[in-house]
Amino acid sequence: MGKAKAPIASQVAEVRRELALRANTYPRLIAAGKMRQAEADLCKARMEAVLATLMFCQEHEAAIRAYMAERRDSAGSAA
Repeated sequence: MGKAKAPIASQVAEVRRELALRANTYPRLIAAGKMRQAEADLCKARMEAVLATLMFCQEHEAAIRAYMAERRDSAGSAA
């Protein structure tokens, strides 16, 4: 299966949707004894870190793209 391309804005939206879904699901799982609070907290923290990373990339997208283009150009001229 090939890699699907998704714009950063779409990825941010998907992570936010996932966080909202987990906020609704985790309390039920904890109450039913199927998940511990510590596990839910860890999973939430990890997903929030993913969101922070994506938001950083989104905020600095132009600079990241320029840096990568510069690296590509310098690698091409060295070959």
